[in-house]
Amino acid sequence: MEQECKSEHGIKLSNRNFQKYGFDFNPVVSISAGAFIILFCLYALLNLEQAFAVSELVSDIIIHHFNWVFILSSNFLVIVCLYLALSRLGAVRIGGVNCEKEFSNFAWYSMLISAGMGIGLMFWAVGEPLTHFVNEPPIFNNPDPSLTAMATTFFHWGLHPWGVYALMALALAFFAYNRDMPLSLRSVFYFLFKDKVYGTVGDVIDAFAVLSVLFGLAASLGLGAMQINSGLDYLLGIGFNVGYQVIFIVLITLVAIISILMGIHKGIKNLAMLNMRLAFLFMIAVFSLGPTLDIIRLFSNSIGLYFNTIIEHSSYISGVGEEWQGTWTIPFLAWWIAWSPFVGMFIARISMGRTVRELILGVLIVPSLLSFFWLSVFGGTAININQIHDGQLFAVVEDNLPVALFELVDLLNIPLYADLFRIIIFIVATALVIIYFITSSDSGSLVIDKISSGGRVNTPAIQRVFWASIEGLLAATLLLIGGEKALEVLRTAVTSAGLPLAIILTAMSFSLIKGIGMAHSKQMKIKDTKKFKKIIKEQFPELNNNEEN
Repeated sequence: MEQECKSEHGIKLSNRNFQKYGFDFNPVVSISAGAFIILFCLYALLNLEQAFAVSELVSDIIIHHFNWVFILSSNFLVIVCLYLALSRLGAVRIGGVNCEKEFSNFAWYSMLISAGMGIGLMFWAVGEPLTHFVNEPPIFNNPDPSLTAMATTFFHWGLHPWGVYALMALALAFFAYNRDMPLSLRSVFYFLFKDKVYGTVGDVIDAFAVLSVLFGLAASLGLGAMQINSGLDYLLGIGFNVGYQVIFIVLITLVAIISILMGIHKGIKNLAMLNMRLAFLFMIAVFSLGPTLDIIRLFSNSIGLYFNTIIEHSSYISGVGEEWQGTWTIPFLAWWIAWSPFVGMFIARISMGRTVRELILGVLIVPSLLSFFWLSVFGGTAININQIHDGQLFAVVEDNLPVALFELVDLLNIPLYADLFRIIIFIVATALVIIYFITSSDSGSLVIDKISSGGRVNTPAIQRVFWASIEGLLAATLLLIGGEKALEVLRTAVTSAGLPLAIILTAMSFSLIKGIGMAHSKQMKIKDTKKFKKIIKEQFPELNNNEEN
């Protein structure tokens, strides 16, 4: 008889765990990852210039010699997602036939958007569309440059990043909840290494995942602290320095720890839902005060251009000497793929009870459309304001991108109670940035905790607090060592991980399709058996009475 809902997995760590100290983690994974972090920080401290030069060289090699890997693999992953969602395999339920959903749809969407790219949309929604409007890209060409700008931005924030997340989330959830394997990156490699994933090979893979997620979170947290500092300096004139940024990291980490201690149902879920509501109010305010009709036209026409030519332009691979794709598309795709262990595992953790179809279409469609409208509102308003003010906003984007959102709000036409209303909008915008970083921090700590514990779902709260603290400490340390330059070295390390992951995800897709096909056959047999028993009970009630007696 199949379980109602499979929920607890993880490799057996035997005497390797630290339970007597309140922890339940794999010391091989945790200690090796910790040692690498210490060595990385020492390298940056002792020779930051060399570390930065090496990171630039690695980034240049990946972007200019392996751009085709990211373009082809990301397209392939979207195709696999659509196949799984639209075929009969989409009926397979994560966790088993009788497994029920753990979260409501609103809570589920709120959490996956907050963890996936909420903060990125706050950061880039003004700067990217406006940059593509002024400096026209070589894809999605249209006589109206605003349509070209928006369709290009949609490409970077739409189906392709969410397709990567959806497939990674599905693979992790399927192997964990349908195949009784650890909720950890090692499970994705089972098709390649078989039972070796439970030993040293699996430990190496999980250590790699811990570093990828931790470095990505620390880089985002450090850059986020700089963005918050830029915004508050713009609003209040407090100054821009590392001291303030470290204070912001400490405060964000403390709030994230409180959220972690409250648990996923009360902490992360409630913060994510609050974020969604605040984001909606903020978006509606800008939508109403900006060029409303132009935004509607831009959204509709850009959606048409994007979907009508997506196959052609998403397959574009630049030639030698062309810089645009290496500046925009490839870094974005590399980051989404490198970020997928974090976002994919978090989505997997909250997706139990959903069918393959629900998971994929839910991750692909709803966040993409919401992102498209958000980008249209802020990007369309930015383009309009920039034209009215003779390029003033674009000058801010080029000089200080983190301040662009606040500059846009400042330039909005607010006729009634202007000062008070503008202050309220500023407060909401700042709160959104801060809360998005908090939700990224606590959800990221949850993911690292799962990986470091060998894929266990239920682990001690002190362990999640430990990883949140390490993440904040790493971000603060790198800011103190070398500021933005040190964080860039960290970001390059993360995006470099995207190259092998792109190849692995592509190969994994075939194994995943086969595994889901087997699960579909099994679930259909269970349904057929239940249907047969129901017919027997209806046709021969006396047999049912005999069973009861």
